[in-house]
Amino acid sequence: MNRIFLTLGVSSLCLPLLAADPAVKPAAPAPAGASAATPAATPRPQVPPPTIADIAYGSHPKQVFDFYKATSDKPTPLVLIIHGGGWTHGEKQPVGVANYLKAGISVISMQYRFTTDAVAEGQWPPVEWPLHDAARALQTIRSRAKEWNIDKQRIGATGGSAGACSSLWLAFHDDMADPKSSDPISHESTRLWCAAVSAPQTSLDPQQMKEWIPNIGYGGHAFGFLKFADFLTGREKVLPWIKEYSPYEHVSSDDPPIYMTFSAPPALGQPQENATHSANFGVKLQERCKEKGVACELVYPGATDVKHANPELFLLEMLKK
Repeated sequence: MNRIFLTLGVSSLCLPLLAADPAVKPAAPAPAGASAATPAATPRPQVPPPTIADIAYGSHPKQVFDFYKATSDKPTPLVLIIHGGGWTHGEKQPVGVANYLKAGISVISMQYRFTTDAVAEGQWPPVEWPLHDAARALQTIRSRAKEWNIDKQRIGATGGSAGACSSLWLAFHDDMADPKSSDPISHESTRLWCAAVSAPQTSLDPQQMKEWIPNIGYGGHAFGFLKFADFLTGREKVLPWIKEYSPYEHVSSDDPPIYMTFSAPPALGQPQENATHSANFGVKLQERCKEKGVACELVYPGATDVKHANPELFLLEMLKK
């Protein structure tokens, strides 16, 4: 789908912002004595300091990322990490950096402007800022590929929850490069080699989400609605925005392979304990990907045809092919 430039009035949309992602429910406490019988988890490798920290890709204080350079004689693949937090909070997360570097894959961990920042500046829809920041960060990385010894093609994105939604939006959206722009960074591609994410929201359409997950209450803040009920009744007013910023809407046959993982199995059309991070989102997106011929691995407890235990393993294989 081509990028949509919208001129909708926003007077009816200037509503207070919804809070961030509901927290994931913690696991139940282990039975008494279980800790003594359970082997300690293998510690992850220590995260090294960034090669270069807080590189600006825009003028806002939050438009920065950290670069971790892998040692290599030839251009390296790169993983772009986009943190979660409902697009309203969170910090750069260097998840898996040590393992990627060991495999010869460089890493960027990015910060971005929140929907709250957009509202404060009168920007509508609010979700445009975090999503466009992901695209701009990717273009900035490619603009410095020679300097940083990066393979421009082999760039994969990863993240959880809202960061996962941003990653999938990049993976599916048509290229937003603008070769006619006076800004050379805008000439760079926004397409990905692959994406591997955890608990993504694959649609921001309240009607569609309600059909998939009856007790869903997420997403209105992306378009300026305080209550999900208002989001649902006001859907038609913001439908062009919904279609522009929902990953599901952009799936096409030329898209890269993706991977999604969820902590609980799906139950389509049934209320979910953690509706915001329901595997129903994954099932419906996988169906869409199959229709379009896009490779999509979906992982949850009890899933079949699982080839990779986690997003990190998927990215290591895809980017090193």
